[in-house]
Amino acid sequence: MRLKQGSFLWYLYLDKIYCLLSVRNVKALAEYFHILDVHGKNTLNDVLFYHFLRHVTDLKKAQINIVFDMLDWNAVGEIGFEKFYMLVCMLLAHQNHLEGQFMYRHSRPVFDLLDLKGDLRIGAKNFEMYRFLFNIQKQELKDLFHEFDITGDNRLNYQEFKLYTIIYTDKLQKRQKTEEKGKGERKRSLYSKCHIK
Repeated sequence: MRLKQGSFLWYLYLDKIYCLLSVRNVKALAEYFHILDVHGKNTLNDVLFYHFLRHVTDLKKAQINIVFDMLDWNAVGEIGFEKFYMLVCMLLAHQNHLEGQFMYRHSRPVFDLLDLKGDLRIGAKNFEMYRFLFNIQKQELKDLFHEFDITGDNRLNYQEFKLYTIIYTDKLQKRQKTEEKGKGERKRSLYSKCHIK
């Protein structure tokens, strides 16, 4: 999933630590939301939502419908600004490769969105449907349920999910540090080879 270059969201800044927008960006997003809300109900219906995501992302129709259903968990056929804001933060986190950080910082709202039945548990099937939002590969998802399903019911409760987000974020940070260290060593190696000749 990618944001389309040049779309409004492309110009918003997501804080890399807290995965939130600045007040100025939230105000701009609220104005954008009100422009999209052609019916003046402070909500977006499924049609407006579809056209918005089609305009700003490369998501397919089925994926857009899945995301709408996830956000519209009470099945009223509309989403308000609060859920729209969360979606935008998810999209920006994905664009900036901060999916793990987003899940960690917003573990409770993410858990609540993924808990489709409202029984305080996330099944592997639910998570599988939405893994494209968080850039989780199939094998990572299998490992997640194998390693963190402490109760053994093939579903994650909030504590298990929170533990996953903590460890996942830690692994990502270690991987990024290793990659940065490798890049730094390659640069030094190239630099020393250039000066030896």
